[in-house]
Amino acid sequence: MNATRHAVRQGVRRGWTEFLQSVRSPQDQGFYLFTGLITLAVLWFNRDNEVGSTGLMYPTYALPSVLGALLTFGVVIGPAYALAMEREDGTLLRHKAVPHGMPGYVTGQLTFQSLSLFPSLLVVLVPSLLLFDDVMQGGAGGWLAVVGLVLLALLATLPWGMVLGSVVPGVQKVGTWGMLPVLVLVAISGIFTPIQAMWGWVQGVAQVFPVYWTGLGLRSAFLPAEAAAAELGDSWRTGPTLLVLSAWAVAGLLVAPRVLRRMARRQSGSAVQAAREAALQWVR
Repeated sequence: MNATRHAVRQGVRRGWTEFLQSVRSPQDQGFYLFTGLITLAVLWFNRDNEVGSTGLMYPTYALPSVLGALLTFGVVIGPAYALAMEREDGTLLRHKAVPHGMPGYVTGQLTFQSLSLFPSLLVVLVPSLLLFDDVMQGGAGGWLAVVGLVLLALLATLPWGMVLGSVVPGVQKVGTWGMLPVLVLVAISGIFTPIQAMWGWVQGVAQVFPVYWTGLGLRSAFLPAEAAAAELGDSWRTGPTLLVLSAWAVAGLLVAPRVLRRMARRQSGSAVQAAREAALQWVR
């Protein structure tokens, strides 16, 4: 037990160190800046557009949903790419060879990926508070709700990113197995346009997954109570939001460790070499 706790503490330290290296990296800084500028440009050029009959301007209505989309995309695709890449370069195999290395590795990934989410959110949120009026209309209670919902949404989505990274055949497949489905879910989940504009069966599919509920929960925290009239059922549906996100979190925390253990058992030197050769063939 002491050895496991030590491995977990080392994983937290490793994740924190990787996060600090990431925010100092010009490449990652450029990614955060690019994401922020593109998002802010869309909000700025639509700043005078009113959303339906809500009485809300587009930046006010769309910002919470955009933050939800960034959260979902970041904590699913980021871990998936990291895990798939470290399977191929032998990092995972080295952790497997160390006593209690896998708990430390998983803790490090969870720490790093969770922390990496916040620069992506802040680079959009902070300028939006300065550029647009009435972005946060829920007051101090709204900010507390945002923090709680972000943490719950992290638990509901991040384990599935690790599952995805464990089951994809290689790094090159993350785009088709993970990125494309996530983009489709974002498109149908009322992130950029009200979900009522979708076909009924599409609305049903969207409500199965956490993307829709994350966006809905964030809108309930940011927007005034009367804005709920623009949602399905004319309600924020706080209870179902917490229930669905909690269900995805529990399922992910049950499934992810089993998938990771199975994937780790299959890791060997020959498997790493085969993955490297496949990657070289892809490059050629």
